[in-house]
Amino acid sequence: MQWELGAAGLAVGMLIAVVTAPVGVSGAVFLLPVQLSVFAVPSPAVTPTNLLYNVVAGPGALLRYRRDGTLKGPLVRRMVLGTLPGVILGAVIRVFALPGPNVFRLLVAGLLLPLGTWLITQTLRPALPETRRPEPAPRTVTGLALAVGVVGGIYGIGGGSILGPILVGRGVPVSRVAPAALASTFATSVVGASTYVLLSLVRSGSIAPDWSLGLACGLGGLIGGYLGARLQPRMPETFLRLLLGTLATALGALYAFDALH
Repeated sequence: MQWELGAAGLAVGMLIAVVTAPVGVSGAVFLLPVQLSVFAVPSPAVTPTNLLYNVVAGPGALLRYRRDGTLKGPLVRRMVLGTLPGVILGAVIRVFALPGPNVFRLLVAGLLLPLGTWLITQTLRPALPETRRPEPAPRTVTGLALAVGVVGGIYGIGGGSILGPILVGRGVPVSRVAPAALASTFATSVVGASTYVLLSLVRSGSIAPDWSLGLACGLGGLIGGYLGARLQPRMPETFLRLLLGTLATALGALYAFDALH
C-alpha cells in the first residue's frame, strides 16, 4: 500500500474516533462509506476491514474509560454477552446469504434518521419528570445487544451507533452508555474479525480484511479514541446527547443518500 493511502487512513481514523468515542460510537459506521467510496475496498472485505479497525482502535478509548472508572457495571456485561453470539451469526449470514447492500442502507437510514431526530428533540425539549420512561429492563438490553451484534457481524459497524441512541433516549446517561457500547463493539469485533479470517480459509472471494488499510485506520482510531474519551468528562450531558443525536441523523442521511444513488 502506498504511504499516501496509509497516511490518509491514519488521518481519517483519528478524526472519526475523536468525534465518536465520547458518545460510545466506534466510528466504523462512518469509515464504511469512506472505504467504499474513497479507498475502493471490495465487498465483502469491507466488513472485516471495519472490524479490524475496531479491534485496533478500541483499546484507546477503553483504556481511558478504565482509568476514569467507568468501564464496569452490569450494563457493560449485558451488552458484551448479548452481542458476542450475534456477531458470529452475522458473519455467517454476510458470507453465505448476504442481503443486498442497498436494503441494508435503507434499513439503517429508516432507523437512525427518526431515532436521531427524536433524540435531538427530546434533549432540546425534555419531558416532565413524571412522564419520562424508565430505563429498559436487563432482558431488553440483552435482546437489543444480540440484534445489533448480528448487524455488526454482517456489515462491520459498531452496535453503539444503533444501541447508543436507543438507550440514551430511554434515559440512560451517555457517561454509562459510551463505555459499555465501546466495550461490546471491541469484543464483538475481535470475534467477528476472527470469524471472517476463518471463513476466508474455506470460502473463495474477498473475505479477509484489507490488513494494511485496516491497521492504518485503526492506529488513527487508537489515538483519536483515547483523546475523545479523555474529553468526554469535560462535556455536559446535554451536549453529548445532542452530539449522539446529530451523529445518528447524519449517518442515517448518509446511508439514505448512498442507497438512492
